[in-house]
Amino acid sequence: MFVDRVILQLSAGKGGNGVIAWRREKYIPKGGPAGGDGGNGGSLILEANPEVYSLEQYRNRRIIKAQNGMPGGANNCKGRNGQDLILQIPLGTLVKDTKTKEVLYDFTEKGQCFKVCVGGKGGKGNSRFKTPTHQAPFHCTPGTSGEEREIELELKLIADIGLVGMPNAGKSTLISKLAYIEVKIAPYPFTTLRPNLGILHFQEKSLLIADIPGIIEKAHQNKGLGFAFLRHVERTTALVFVIELAPYQQRDPFQEFQILVNELQTYNPTMLDKPFLVVLNKIDQEGAEELAAQFRKEYPHNPETLLEISALHETGLAEVKEAIRRLCFCTVEL
Repeated sequence: MFVDRVILQLSAGKGGNGVIAWRREKYIPKGGPAGGDGGNGGSLILEANPEVYSLEQYRNRRIIKAQNGMPGGANNCKGRNGQDLILQIPLGTLVKDTKTKEVLYDFTEKGQCFKVCVGGKGGKGNSRFKTPTHQAPFHCTPGTSGEEREIELELKLIADIGLVGMPNAGKSTLISKLAYIEVKIAPYPFTTLRPNLGILHFQEKSLLIADIPGIIEKAHQNKGLGFAFLRHVERTTALVFVIELAPYQQRDPFQEFQILVNELQTYNPTMLDKPFLVVLNKIDQEGAEELAAQFRKEYPHNPETLLEISALHETGLAEVKEAIRRLCFCTVEL
């Protein structure tokens, strides 16, 4: 299951208590204090791991606590420190404080770590309080509590390619054919409720491609699936607009393209600075070629960024894959 937002209640470990103890060797009548310090509590650390793709592991794990430190012992033995708890999270995760809404950390690179809750300090044993004028202190201190914090983890996918389109435009079919993955495909809107991820293999390197669930008009106002998936488009390197050629539905493909552009621009204007392709899908439908010709007349951008395909029948997919390669690896823009 793809989970991209969770709220966690985190607690670092409590420090162990210091203890009161005395030396009691046979031939040392005035042994003096020998109480050890308590161990420090474990901290909670978030670490970015590129092999983790969602926050699913925290879906049913909302309260997380690190290990407490152990109390000190006799003979000045220090208590064992609590073990730090490292939580693996995907790249692209924002850490927010649920009370202040402040962004505490943004994970964008492999191996980044953030100590979100610091463990408590261990208490001091009575041997710590021995002085020349106070040889037998009958005093120790307790360990301090670890930090507690409620945080929100919000995942914004860092993908190389984002497929953007209206519901039922054929994005899921396209990614299944390009990346050879199995996805849910059905003839009704919002079949895709969570982003599908796949890998495109090229000689230069492999690219991560994300099928973003359908965007509708006023998605920037949280209509449809709204904010839940518009944020996943923000961090993609390039965009592929998938437009359905559907004469039987009497929809204007160019108008749908303009709606998608407007939604992205309204949500975050920088999205349109990304390189992009426009793929006219379902060219095999009767009457689709006339719609495609009209789209080309109205299309204001470089005509080389406009492709016609049938994802279902795998027509034109080689051209799409080559265009994606040029978009991501070539210095000359399409």
